[in-house]
Amino acid sequence: MSAPHEIIARYEKVFSRVQRTSYAPIIAVRGRNSKVFDISGKSYIDFTSSAAVTNLGYCDPEIVKVIREQAEELIHFTFIYGYNIPALHLAEELLTLTGFKDWRVVLGLSGSDANEGALMLAKGFRKNSNVLVSYLGSFHGCCVGTTTVSGVDLSVRVAEIVSPWLKSVKVPYPYCYRCPLGLSPKSCRMSCVDRVKTLIDKVGPENVVALITEPVQGDGGIVVPPENYFTQLENILRKHGIPMIVDEVQTGLGRTGRWFGYQHFGFRPDVITLGKPLGSGLPISAILGREDIMNSLPDFAYSFTLAGNPLIARVALRTIQLIKERDLVRRAEKLGETILSRLRRLRDESSIVGDVRGKGLMVGLELVKDKESKVRGFEEAKKVVWRAYELGLFVMFLSGNVLRIQPPLTIEEDVLEEGLNILEKSIKDVEEGRVGDDVLARVRGW
Repeated sequence: MSAPHEIIARYEKVFSRVQRTSYAPIIAVRGRNSKVFDISGKSYIDFTSSAAVTNLGYCDPEIVKVIREQAEELIHFTFIYGYNIPALHLAEELLTLTGFKDWRVVLGLSGSDANEGALMLAKGFRKNSNVLVSYLGSFHGCCVGTTTVSGVDLSVRVAEIVSPWLKSVKVPYPYCYRCPLGLSPKSCRMSCVDRVKTLIDKVGPENVVALITEPVQGDGGIVVPPENYFTQLENILRKHGIPMIVDEVQTGLGRTGRWFGYQHFGFRPDVITLGKPLGSGLPISAILGREDIMNSLPDFAYSFTLAGNPLIARVALRTIQLIKERDLVRRAEKLGETILSRLRRLRDESSIVGDVRGKGLMVGLELVKDKESKVRGFEEAKKVVWRAYELGLFVMFLSGNVLRIQPPLTIEEDVLEEGLNILEKSIKDVEEGRVGDDVLARVRGW
């Protein structure tokens, strides 16, 4: 087998730069639960769940079994022109999870297309409206519509090129550590909600198609809103009949210690989108929502040839069943409390750990130059990621300086402890100057 540097060089020759970035030169050939193995046989603890996908870990035996069984029976039969049983069972189970009556399902292939479809369905529902409201720091995908409503810097720059004809207005997400309004959480009186109301009043409530949000902002840096933020926001939207689309692509299916992230905050969405962990690594997504919104477009208006694929639908159903059977939602909550407790102690001791926040096994650790100025620690994040890689831990950062800690819901407790030990050592090594600037060019990230 080729050496790692040769394989990476071949990647550069065939793949467009628009599709990928890198944090560490791990060339994966095998995975087992919370560990991934490279071509040399070295193992790495994965604190990313391969981008919040492997909630059940790598190659869960039950998932492998279902793939084999279904592959021997029926790999594909068109869902858009005909019927297959696994897709039906999956849709029924998804609706049962929500507990809402008179909802419908649309199946897709990725979180991006789920959010794109949700925006289209909302537009069908609010036909005379033309403005989408979203958040700075958000990420909803790489389709034209989802790029437009995404608020991370990269998406904003791409949207200026590919989608200038779509109208999207963005408001600050309630990021209390870096309050965009310069206020204190203890005395702000939820001024961030007032900003949304002011914006809606300015563009005209009748012109707003929908508001799309993440219950915990993911790629913007694992940002957790104040507890009563969404209930106040819901009151504003309900007053004007504006749908709220909740992007659960990253937060859904147990990741935050609840089946859905929105359940932490006591409000009711109009549309929910799912992706990432739904297929345990196979491509599938879902839009769940109110019947009047979900049936707002003409027949066959949002369909994909491979959507509702029986093999992947059966895997998705088994994924949900295993999360239930193993009580992984509660486990995520418990392990998340363990992680937060330990990392907050580290924050109190470290000069470069500015904030620790999260829900369940979705934790962000924000690195800074110093705690007083809160200047983002971009270089520090790259160095920590590289040092962790050298020590056998795969971790990445979001928003340039927030370490993304999202291990599988099935991670063994001793492996979690080992990973946290490596992470803590990596941060201390960087803090004490034991990681040189030469590694900065090796880590790209975003």
